[in-house]
Amino acid sequence: MPDSWTAHAISSGRAGSTAPAAGRPADLLRGEFTVRGAVAAAELAVTALGVYELEINGAVVGDHALAPGWTSYRHRHRYQVFDVTALLTDGANAWGAHVADGWYRGLLGFNGGTRDIYGDRTGLLAELRITYTDGTADTVTTGADWRWSPGPVTASGLYEGEEYDARREPAGWSEPGFDDSAWQPVQVLEFDTSVLFRADSPPVRRTEYVAPAAVTTSPTGRTVIDFGQNLVGRLRIRVRGAAGHTVTLRHTEVLENGDLCTRPLRHATATDRYTLRGDVDGEEWEPRFTFHGFRHAEIENWPGALDPADVTAVVLHSDLRRTGWFSCSDDSLNRLHDNVVWGMRGNFLDVPTDCPQRDERLGWTGDVQVFAPTASFLYDVGDFLRSWLRDLAADQSTDPDGIPPVFSPDIPVVVPVPLPSGNPPMAGWCDAAVIVPWVLYERYGDAQVLRDQYPSMRAWVDAVERLAGPGRVWGEGFQFGDWLDPAAPADDPGRAMTPPTLVATACFAHSARLLARTAEVLEDKADADRYDALADSVRAAFRDRFHTGGGVLEEETQTAYALALCFRLLEDDERAEAGRRLAELVTEGGFRIGTGFLGTPLVCDALTETGHTETAYRLLTQRSCPSWLYQVDMGATTVWERWDSLRPDGTVNPGDMTSFNHYALGAVADWMHRTVAGLAPAEPGYRRLLIRPRPGGGLTWAGAEHDTPFGRVETGWQLTGGTLLVDLLVPPHVTALVDLPGTDPVEVGRGRHSFHTPFPEAAR
Repeated sequence: MPDSWTAHAISSGRAGSTAPAAGRPADLLRGEFTVRGAVAAAELAVTALGVYELEINGAVVGDHALAPGWTSYRHRHRYQVFDVTALLTDGANAWGAHVADGWYRGLLGFNGGTRDIYGDRTGLLAELRITYTDGTADTVTTGADWRWSPGPVTASGLYEGEEYDARREPAGWSEPGFDDSAWQPVQVLEFDTSVLFRADSPPVRRTEYVAPAAVTTSPTGRTVIDFGQNLVGRLRIRVRGAAGHTVTLRHTEVLENGDLCTRPLRHATATDRYTLRGDVDGEEWEPRFTFHGFRHAEIENWPGALDPADVTAVVLHSDLRRTGWFSCSDDSLNRLHDNVVWGMRGNFLDVPTDCPQRDERLGWTGDVQVFAPTASFLYDVGDFLRSWLRDLAADQSTDPDGIPPVFSPDIPVVVPVPLPSGNPPMAGWCDAAVIVPWVLYERYGDAQVLRDQYPSMRAWVDAVERLAGPGRVWGEGFQFGDWLDPAAPADDPGRAMTPPTLVATACFAHSARLLARTAEVLEDKADADRYDALADSVRAAFRDRFHTGGGVLEEETQTAYALALCFRLLEDDERAEAGRRLAELVTEGGFRIGTGFLGTPLVCDALTETGHTETAYRLLTQRSCPSWLYQVDMGATTVWERWDSLRPDGTVNPGDMTSFNHYALGAVADWMHRTVAGLAPAEPGYRRLLIRPRPGGGLTWAGAEHDTPFGRVETGWQLTGGTLLVDLLVPPHVTALVDLPGTDPVEVGRGRHSFHTPFPEAAR
């Protein structure tokens, strides 16, 4: 529903303010209709040019937040469908909606953001199909008979926050019989309904409520709440006071010198204000049309003494089903894993964003490319990422050279780095068009995602083939490269140790090979042969340009070796020396991280595959900066953008890009699942499991659980008296290859299994 729309998009018609940091007011729109008998079923299809909350007869429809969400609106505009049978009554009925800017018309992007990207008017489009018990039906729609009025949301923006004046709430406005004679007629907007599609991924919902962990007074005398967890959402307050009294709520991820540190937010003011109506019994409020990334909230002008129980953090994200868990004997690693989970939750809010707090919050392709394996273990992201890939392909289709954008939905913004004009090709980022579909196939076993995305995958590889030319090496000029490696200056995050040409050529070889494997799955032998040959030629070019012989690379960096090893760019008899040299680099670096966005997800695998598992553990468990556990020791509850977003002296990194919730560097969790716990897919969709734990790092036990398409897998190991004990649960229709240290692999079927093998102290 519906096959063809009869509803009209309607709007107040008023343009928004152009003030750079001011949110715009939301509109109220309402209409009435008659139900002419007993209702068998009533189904509502609704979307907005902006974001909406719809009511019928005084009741909010559904439990979604920030609906209809963000897609590449010019190509794909989502609508939701609700069963509203229980909300209708015989006779007079009313429906209405709050409509605000959201992503459609609000600020998006850098430097404070750009407004009106998709249109300069907000609007509502709704169609209600009523089926009666006698078999007849009526369709009720938005149209010219609706009316509008300014509402209590006096200002709202995703970056700015929300302002709400409860004195302006019109009682009964979405109920029949309300006097709307002072309201204005709506305007009917031109809107192409051919871009509409029924929601194909989980909606954003309120998923958790977090109570304050502490309430303190800052050195400057401000009241600050610490929720103990960096999260994404907004506050819900319960307050009693005089009409006209305004409470102000400000949000940040960290404190500096005891007060809110707002500098990392850049131009995002992240401030909510509530003006009381003066109810003697108190009143409750939660913003509708904004969200913030925060751990700390400053409460200003609270009437009377603040009771911490009157302030709750409401966690928002796409309502994905949790599917993966990990734990081990090291509490710091468990905290790191929790940080990865919380970072994913906050950034998988309708779009897989880079960060949730500052004036950016974009669907950066490089971030999700490296994180997709971790994401698909922790949550069921199949529908979520397939929907995003459809947007990516739609955006890519407008580029004459077939180049995907570096973020999707693609918007015209000025990026604060020296990015070439137009839609420049970016290695590692644009490769998401190939890598993410392949990861989804590996983890869920459904070849349809490859079939759907194949034109997009092939267009990107073909574009790079043209760019590289017969020499097959590319990446000259500006590239993101191994973004934010630890050597990069605070003001130049792209100045990595690994040359961009090496990174780009390695990614080219990898994507060409994955495209060949995709063609095989799709039974396209001609393409499989063609792209295998292309991958071979790029691999040869990489070796000619960057390999000095014997497994030694010309550019000796952790990322260079990790790429060469994990993307199989070296011969089998060269891998041992490359692994040895990588282990030496890690050791020489004091077992501290020497990789950025593209090298970090691979470095532990490269070490493990070449026999240096303990070095990988030393890297994982290092506590000096830069390292994962440095962040944990500094109190992180999500993964940071920079290894030193918070410096040892407690000051915040001075760089303009200093997010404390950036999941990309948390991609190491995939190695923790596959190597520490030992749970990996051996065939697409986990039809066959690879149980290959490699204990180390002083751990005495570890385990993981994962809900595969066939059911739950559980595996865990412990070291007891020089013996490695492994327990395994295999679901129906699945087999498992169990590969334990020092033993020959064995194959087992469904059911519970236990194994033991000697594991002497020297092997740990």
